[in-house]
Amino acid sequence: MLRRLSIRNVVLIDRLDLDFRDGLSVLTGETGAGKSILLDSLGLALGTRADSGLVRHGCDKASVSAAFGLPPGHPAFTLLREQDIDTTDDELVVRRIITADGRSRAYINDQPVSVGLLRDIGNLCVEIQGQFDQHGLLDPSTHRATLDSHGNLAASALNVRECWRNWRATEKELATTQARIDKARKEEEWLRHAVDELEKLGPEEGEEQRLAEERQFLMHGEKLIAALTDAESELSRGKGAESALRSAQRHLEREVQKAEGRFEPIIEALDRAAIELEEAGRAIARAQADLNLDPGHQESVEERLFALRAAARKYNVPVDGLNPLMKDFRGQITQLEFGEKELDRLKAAVHQQRATYVAAAEKLHAARKNAARSLDTAINAELPPLRMEKARFVTDILLLEEPEWGVEGIDRVQFTVATNPGSPPGALNKIASGGELSRFLLALKVVLARVSAVPSMVFDEVDSGVGGATAAAIGERLHRLAEERQILVITHSPQVAARGRTHFNIAKRETNGAMITTVNELVDGERREEIARMLAGHSITAEARAAADSLLDRAGAQGLAASS
Repeated sequence: MLRRLSIRNVVLIDRLDLDFRDGLSVLTGETGAGKSILLDSLGLALGTRADSGLVRHGCDKASVSAAFGLPPGHPAFTLLREQDIDTTDDELVVRRIITADGRSRAYINDQPVSVGLLRDIGNLCVEIQGQFDQHGLLDPSTHRATLDSHGNLAASALNVRECWRNWRATEKELATTQARIDKARKEEEWLRHAVDELEKLGPEEGEEQRLAEERQFLMHGEKLIAALTDAESELSRGKGAESALRSAQRHLEREVQKAEGRFEPIIEALDRAAIELEEAGRAIARAQADLNLDPGHQESVEERLFALRAAARKYNVPVDGLNPLMKDFRGQITQLEFGEKELDRLKAAVHQQRATYVAAAEKLHAARKNAARSLDTAINAELPPLRMEKARFVTDILLLEEPEWGVEGIDRVQFTVATNPGSPPGALNKIASGGELSRFLLALKVVLARVSAVPSMVFDEVDSGVGGATAAAIGERLHRLAEERQILVITHSPQVAARGRTHFNIAKRETNGAMITTVNELVDGERREEIARMLAGHSITAEARAAADSLLDRAGAQGLAASS
């Protein structure tokens, strides 16, 4: 629910802090006092379009913040976690700043966010319903989801959505496979020739680098042989280095006993040097044996390397891509050989998944029909007390043609109304007048309150154009709705105002030569005086006060009866 609303420098509002409670809160005041400014301010905090005209004259910026208390697991917290926005256990604070040049900034829990995210969060926290508002239930695109919520059909709708996605995914796989096979058929002769050519070439991964290194080595073969020969000659000059090392080792070993341990490190070093020298000689011999300076060998290495590179250019792939390409071409040929079986399998799967989708969608269609009857009955029962005895609410469910089927099923759902006997139902936002529309929407809200996740609802002059018993009926329904949700209502009707658990008065006064809008919570006698003013106008009479007392007493008695 909305706990606090803080407004700074918005049009006629200088500084305003309001605390709200649960139940029904009413806001009253004379025409022009600034009720619409209050709604505009709340809308600004919830992500509606910013207008620099909202900034109070002479100020560089305006700001509005709203604090909400939400239950654990509320969808707003889920959405914020998905966006990596920190949240507390139960409170959510949204804030909007707009500058005099029209720029705006949005915050959630003091973290900067996009206005789009602010709007999404706002829609989950508050629903503002004006008399001529074209959003929410007046938008036909919301009717199907509203009906599903009323009928507790979320699981069935989710099943239809999954069936649709599976069907379309398999159709896409079938189309891709069919296109691949068609392409392979056109290129079959070329594919077989390419595979034959690549198989004869037999490319191996890493072969290009190995051949390039070997070719580079062979190109310097004569110099390498000369270096190896010179090294071997140096090691074997005279008696040879190894012979000299062993001879020196033997001289020391003859006198090792007399040296009292001083010769051992020298002897060990000479022994290691002799072993390393022997290993170097063997390595030289191996290198000489491995170095193939046959011109034919170098030629074959170059031919192989150049053949691989030519094939890579021909097929427009790196040399290391030739082997994977060959495997891919083989796969395409195999696809040709076994493709018909795969196509048959996919066609059967598409047929089966279509049947599964149709069965689930038809089941959902039947459930929606039942839910529609229940919804129509409940809403039509709300209309007579609202002085709309001759009006009818009808949920229209139209079966769509297959090209129009979709993830939501095979239905088009639209709420329609007929306001006169014998006239056909029409779109809710086109048939009803302003006052009728308000009452239709109120009836919808009362019936749908139990399935809505939005904790707070705001009604702007839902009682416009009615009075007497009709206004009393509207007040009674708002009171009933407030048992399920926090309700804020801007009203000119004393019958509605008397129903409020909390009563705010909006007034405009002059301060220091400037007009200021103020909002005060009324209690006891103040509330009685405001309702009397609403009944009698500026000149409040004793009869008006008595009527106000009667309304308040009646509302209190009915509230106690309802709670018991």
